[in-house]
Amino acid sequence: MRSLKKSWIHFLKWQERSREPGLSALLLIEVMLIFVVIPLASIGRMPDFVLPAMFILFVLATLVVTSRSRFAAAVVVIAVVLSPAGAFVHAEHPSSITEWLSLLARLLALSAVSVVIARAVFGPGRVTLHRVQGAVVLYLNIALVFVTLYRFLNTLVPDAFHGLPPTGSEYGSGAALLYFSFSTLTTVGYGDIYPLYPLARNLASLEAVIGQLFPATLLARLISLEIEHRRQSKSG
Repeated sequence: MRSLKKSWIHFLKWQERSREPGLSALLLIEVMLIFVVIPLASIGRMPDFVLPAMFILFVLATLVVTSRSRFAAAVVVIAVVLSPAGAFVHAEHPSSITEWLSLLARLLALSAVSVVIARAVFGPGRVTLHRVQGAVVLYLNIALVFVTLYRFLNTLVPDAFHGLPPTGSEYGSGAALLYFSFSTLTTVGYGDIYPLYPLARNLASLEAVIGQLFPATLLARLISLEIEHRRQSKSG
């Protein structure tokens, strides 16, 4: 019993030590996936094994970050099982249901890790580099969540967006929706891809509003935390 208790204490210490490096690794992996691997893979300029390998690393980093929350870690594990299972079944028997299964799994995983990171970013405590890194990961995850929602909608309504190339062609619809999501989140809006279906327009408007409010809210929170930390330091 005592050895079990010691093992649990060591595990909790490992969780505490690995969370911040795991957050840095998650940020690096997401940046590589979003801005390098997925765009190059969509035009056939990336070896086939790189994209699955990066997703495996992404899952491992996500599990490290969410390991302190059993519920969030369990959701991530379920999503990891459902997503490839849905993709495999969809490849054998293409249907809207199997496509939705895979997309729903991704949405669950992104939502779980985003909630855990949001608590760490906006919670009380000193402003650190890892907190800022978490905020960047959270911002990237917002775009990825909307990519998943757009793909849901594009599966339901094939003509929901104008300018999407056919799936499997150069700059296939997955990479194109990723590009559209970030251009909407940052309110760049080049106009080469735009929503036609009313629900797609509403989602794009919501993402644009979040993209504007998130940096302002984050900055205000970080400033208030730093002021509170300095005040406590002086009084201590």
